[in-house]
Amino acid sequence: MMDMFTEVEVLAAVPRLTRRHLTTFVAARIVEPLQAEAGLVFRRIDLARMELLCELAEEFDLDEDALDLVMSLLDQLHAARRDLRAVASALAGEAPEIRARIGAALADEG
Repeated sequence: MMDMFTEVEVLAAVPRLTRRHLTTFVAARIVEPLQAEAGLVFRRIDLARMELLCELAEEFDLDEDALDLVMSLLDQLHAARRDLRAVASALAGEAPEIRARIGAALADEG
């Protein structure tokens, strides 16, 4: 299981993370580990999320509801960026006159 981490490995890998934080993040579904035969396992992205969550909780004194909201907004932002990259990639393959018309339409909206 490459790039999968047990609870013990996560706690060792994320210095600011406490067992209490981990339990809170999982219970609030801010971090959603996968179920494996040996129990819960976390992906590398979960570790990054928990590092950010710990920083937000400590530096800005955010509670779990606020953390959930912030992470939801970040997830939406990342999804929008991914979608925008997909649209840009699709447009790159279009004829120059089509790209020019779309560019002009976007400029009119701005």
